[in-house]
Amino acid sequence: MKPSSLYKLPTLKLAKRLLGATLTTIIDGKETSGRIVEVEAYHGDTDPACHCYYRRTERNEVMFWEPGHCYVYLIYGMHYCVNIVSEKRGTGAAVLIRAVEPLTGIDIMLQRRRCNKHSNLTNGPAKLCKALGIDKSLLGEHFLDSERISITPQKPLTANQIIQTTRIGISKGQDLPWRFYDSQSKWISKR
Repeated sequence: MKPSSLYKLPTLKLAKRLLGATLTTIIDGKETSGRIVEVEAYHGDTDPACHCYYRRTERNEVMFWEPGHCYVYLIYGMHYCVNIVSEKRGTGAAVLIRAVEPLTGIDIMLQRRRCNKHSNLTNGPAKLCKALGIDKSLLGEHFLDSERISITPQKPLTANQIIQTTRIGISKGQDLPWRFYDSQSKWISKR
């Protein structure tokens, strides 16, 4: 699948298709990458956990842009999370990347995280952002033409490899089965 076609998929299909894709960053000349193994979908029209469910704000504005834009936000006043905007312009929706399997630049990731355990390096949305150098400066970048962040589609996972379940770490919309992960990966944030 061409990268440009990837972002035209509806949110839930995009979430599943992102599994196995490679997320790459080049920050301060240092390249890091990871294989996406866990994601969660968010859609403002029907999802009370989505940042744009109640209204459009300065904070969530990027979620209403064309699909393929990078939506980065801060949680707990100290951790970043990265999302891929989905759906057509004007519809607030995105897919959160929850975990990646480290591929390249692992030494850089370990330094950024001040971590020496590979198994704990990128198994959560804040952890992977810290490891890959993702912060608010990437907000609004487009994954197709950014020189600092990109996603490269890979061979899609089979239906048997994808686990679909409810999302975690949220207080609203917990019943929606919009979390997807690679059943064979040891890098999942929580089973």
